[in-house]
Amino acid sequence: MRTTDDPTARAGSDASEPDAYRPRTAMAMGPGYLDEVFPAPVRSRLEEVADLHPAGVLHDFTSARAAAALAEAEVLLTCWGCPRIDAAVLDLAPRLRTIVHAAGTVKTFLAPEVFERGVRVSSAATANAVPVAEFTLASIILGAKRAFPLARRFEVRRSARTAAELGTRPWIGTAGLTIGVIGASRTGRRVIELLHAVLDADILLYDPYVGDADAAALGVTRVELDQLMAASDVVTVHAPQTPETRHLLDRRRLGLMRHGALLVNTARGPLVDTEALTEHVAAGRLDAVLDVTDPEPLRAGHPLWDLPNAFLTPHLAGALGNETARLGAEAVDEIARVASGRDLRHPVRAEDLERSA
Repeated sequence: MRTTDDPTARAGSDASEPDAYRPRTAMAMGPGYLDEVFPAPVRSRLEEVADLHPAGVLHDFTSARAAAALAEAEVLLTCWGCPRIDAAVLDLAPRLRTIVHAAGTVKTFLAPEVFERGVRVSSAATANAVPVAEFTLASIILGAKRAFPLARRFEVRRSARTAAELGTRPWIGTAGLTIGVIGASRTGRRVIELLHAVLDADILLYDPYVGDADAAALGVTRVELDQLMAASDVVTVHAPQTPETRHLLDRRRLGLMRHGALLVNTARGPLVDTEALTEHVAAGRLDAVLDVTDPEPLRAGHPLWDLPNAFLTPHLAGALGNETARLGAEAVDEIARVASGRDLRHPVRAEDLERSA
């Protein structure tokens, strides 16, 4: 069997060989996601590298159809809306060796027994990080140009010809920024790559799990969180949501930020103390671009909806539309690796769950 490192070539060529191994694969996800995440070209590749169970997509694990599929499954291909996989489900799947998730986090539906029983797990979180990082970069650029508050003022004063006529707030601009990145997650690392490629910026990083050598390889300066908050023109949040990171950016730390600084949160709402942030935004000290909030969504009368220097979006930074095919393609790559007996490219390990998204 070929062992080329090109997954596209491997999937296309190995599947045509008479002796190519195609792991018996069951699919479990919410209604509607199969066509969205696995459009025709990706689905065609999936059918080449995997022996799909005829039961089709499972929306729950309680039916006789699900029991039949689980009994034969060596690989379980999951996506958003997958039912919880616990000991009872594993008991129905004695041949299961690998779970490949065509989306981001697996923490919401995988019970600890999955890892305790030695089932390998892969996630397409790396592919999902791409659009989140792109959205973050766009938010930083537009936020640094004061595009969001000025657009609201422009809407009211439609006779203005220049930005200078619309506001007297301190400008940031995009030249020579100091940008603080909180969390060297998959998304955080992709953001750092894009910042290096696009902007003239000094990048500070806070991540307690990153050492000096890794920071140097990323081209960033590793600092403590308080220092990052005080020194940055822009702070962008990419840490996981855990009990320890709840309100990581609390009233005190938000108070360390420079007057006129920008906060971007495309991670999870509870990492930021929403009410403390609201006070700083309402006072005109900070601008905020928030793709996530706590709670989500905010109550209808919350002040952040109407503040001109707060820009809220409905949790849209992750894969949407044609971006979701990347997730399916990455999952198919992993199944192709299973078929050829290789290690997973994007494994999820039990010991990493507590500090991952």
